[in-house]
Amino acid sequence: MEEFKNSDHRIIHGDALEVLKSDRIPDQSVNLIFADPPYNIGKNFNGFHDKWPSNQAYCSWVEEWLDSCLSKLAPNGSLYLMCSTQCFAPLDLLLRDRLTILSRIVWHYDSSGVQAKNYFGSLWEPIFHCVKDPKNYIFNSDDILVEAKTGAKRKLIDYRKSTPTQYNTKKVPGNAWYYPRVRYRMPEYENHPSQKPLDLLERIIAASSNEGDTVLDPFAGTFSTGNAAANLGRKSVSIELNEEYLKVGLRRLSIATEYKGEHLHRPLKSYEAGHSETLETMTLFEP
Repeated sequence: MEEFKNSDHRIIHGDALEVLKSDRIPDQSVNLIFADPPYNIGKNFNGFHDKWPSNQAYCSWVEEWLDSCLSKLAPNGSLYLMCSTQCFAPLDLLLRDRLTILSRIVWHYDSSGVQAKNYFGSLWEPIFHCVKDPKNYIFNSDDILVEAKTGAKRKLIDYRKSTPTQYNTKKVPGNAWYYPRVRYRMPEYENHPSQKPLDLLERIIAASSNEGDTVLDPFAGTFSTGNAAANLGRKSVSIELNEEYLKVGLRRLSIATEYKGEHLHRPLKSYEAGHSETLETMTLFEP
């Protein structure tokens, strides 16, 4: 179990369950948890095969790390949990026994042109928004407003009011969120099979934490959570077991420029290599 840090961000290199059961993260010290664990659907995460012997074994594993996570969460804290559509129902029941589920969010996206031919393919993933105390939690609605088309574009008037008034031009987002999946040519892309969009993380962090708060990600992957936290003036604690992904985090969170003698930089993509710009003018070391 190794630890790397700067003034605002910590990375703990180790197994999430072992780290969460240790005293590395004090109890009730984090304000927001974003958990995006392996989905138990057979993906290959740089050598780790995301598949448990049974659905029950997977749910038992989730239950174990979740209970350890919740001990780290402040009394007014929030937890967002992502999962596969296949595991939505059992994890919903598991969460209900421990927290109050405020929203069941649908993150939907496009299909990349590849879609199932013999059934309706899945183009969404669930996100649970949960709180410890439904009467005391952070939700910064003004920081996440989106356009309300009824008022902003259609400019309709609400005649039900005593004084007819145009509908609001902005609103708090509903629970169906469209964000494109992170593609190979996108600036934020890292070599990971299930990278989550930075914009999605920034909405969650802006809504459910305040500046200076601490955000915990027990399955950091490409460290988009920590990156989003840094963009919004939050602190972060990230746990990651895989050494290759650890190096991504050290770079993205500006904690280190080298690891075990290896210079950490964002790999040059094949389409960039053939681009007319010189390497000196290209952004290869973005955090």
